[in-house]
Amino acid sequence: MPAKSSTIVTALTAAALVAVGVLGYQASASAPDTLKEARKDSHHAPKSHGDRHDKKDKAPAPAPVPAASGTGQRIVYSLGAKRVWLVDAKGTARRTFPVTPSTVSPPPGSYAVGSRSVSVTGSDGIAIEHVVRFAAVNGVTVGFSAAVNGSRPAPGPAKKTGGIRESREDGKAMWDFALHGTKVVVVS
Repeated sequence: MPAKSSTIVTALTAAALVAVGVLGYQASASAPDTLKEARKDSHHAPKSHGDRHDKKDKAPAPAPVPAASGTGQRIVYSLGAKRVWLVDAKGTARRTFPVTPSTVSPPPGSYAVGSRSVSVTGSDGIAIEHVVRFAAVNGVTVGFSAAVNGSRPAPGPAKKTGGIRESREDGKAMWDFALHGTKVVVVS
């Protein structure tokens, strides 16, 4: 009996090693050539090779941080550009993204994150997440948020809302960046 059980254990071990080897091969076949390459292109899209540099192949340069937005770590919200920048302490934009403005906007100036909520129902009745509030205008609270369903509809002009909508991915980045007290600079 001991000879049979050791044979079974040996066979099972060999089968497991073969399975791990096959899975490892499959993973390596679909992985990029280097980790550096993976960080540059996290979508693993096929790379164009050669010296061909068409303008169509290049992503547009990110919009620069507005010059009149102050210094240091801050969130910059441009009313005219309908865009937000998350700026680090050195003045470098860590992320920029478009937003859908609310019907009520704060006047240009400097504010601070006053409160945050992981998830609530917006004044328009839509479930929202990663809510970062920073101002109040005529009794309407203004802040950034992302709709759980991913929508970013323009609010109806008759409704007074303060929710500046962003994508869920951008909302998560905002949530991670915008701790209580973080400066928010609103520019024209």
